[in-house]
Amino acid sequence: MVFFKSKKYINDYKHYVFMADILDDELNLKILKRICSGEGVSVNYSYLSKKLKKHRETIKKRTEELFKHKILNKPIFPFFGQFKEHGLMVLVQAEIPFNEQFENWIRTDDHIFAAYRLRKGEYNVMLLLFHRSILRYQLWRRALVKEGKIPPRDTRYPSASAFFSTQMMIKYEPSAATALLKKMLEKNGKLTLNQYKIDELGFEILENLTKGEGVRINEDYLAKRIGVNRKTIRQRINKLLDAHMVLKPLCRFPAFFCPPDLVLIISLLEVKKNEEELEAYFKHDPHISIAFQICHGRYNYLLFEVFEDTADHIRWEHELNKKFEDCLGVSDATYLTPNMMINIDQQKVSLAVINKKLELLKHPQKEQPWNPLAKPL
Repeated sequence: MVFFKSKKYINDYKHYVFMADILDDELNLKILKRICSGEGVSVNYSYLSKKLKKHRETIKKRTEELFKHKILNKPIFPFFGQFKEHGLMVLVQAEIPFNEQFENWIRTDDHIFAAYRLRKGEYNVMLLLFHRSILRYQLWRRALVKEGKIPPRDTRYPSASAFFSTQMMIKYEPSAATALLKKMLEKNGKLTLNQYKIDELGFEILENLTKGEGVRINEDYLAKRIGVNRKTIRQRINKLLDAHMVLKPLCRFPAFFCPPDLVLIISLLEVKKNEEELEAYFKHDPHISIAFQICHGRYNYLLFEVFEDTADHIRWEHELNKKFEDCLGVSDATYLTPNMMINIDQQKVSLAVINKKLELLKHPQKEQPWNPLAKPL
């Protein structure tokens, strides 16, 4: 028996137990499934109208234009818990024929979060994957050829995979580049994304929605759909937020890492000294949306960077080297323009985790322990 000296210890213990069991609770999963797909989550036009001091219908019309022109996705609760469930992130460069079968596979596979066409050496595609472990990845990978989803090894150039721990993430701010858009608007007096002209009001709406301002939760709707009372919905969502299983509801860019028409650069970087100072710089730099500490050859940082164009990135790199003289070593940058992205549902990987957890609650026998001596499937 464990004895606690104060209510604080009791609350800390309850919080620990909730976090440990959070994805084994059916009600939590049912709520997660709906709010992470955007059900019961919407734009609060009245709030934005008051904050921006514009008529509600004007705010609604401008917001709908942002959705229509695919500048923003509609609001959802981001499922941050997927990084706790998926401890492994994999960047794969491969040579795979582009055809309908291939594109259907990457759009439906539960592990593929993002895909890009590219021409880099022998490779023509880059995939960003999430898995629970290296073992799970290897078994998944071996099954692809057997199921005919990718060509056999003897007919293509071998792929290259780089493995990173999601627990080593040091920055997670997919909307960081909003600050870059603001500079572009101030500099040029206008902002055009996906051939849609965004004025100052349109940008203010975009800025608020990407920060989660002006997004509301319809607790009554969720309570009716799930079959519990409104108070329970509110309490569970608050606990999910406290446990960092979900982040507050907001709108994301359709390309996730960067706004439309901007360039995404995935960089492997060697930092030789002053790591703490550089990390602090990365965390506040709007060009960097996501960053990881890594151990991959000479590289110890992985950065997902956003720039207006490639020339802008070259200037930024030059200034970074001047600012942190003798601190940076080699780098390997992959430039990904908007037309290189293959459209994939952002919530696919997250919702697959939730659906699998729900399925295991109904059929726990499906989750069998791995036998290291068993023949892989």
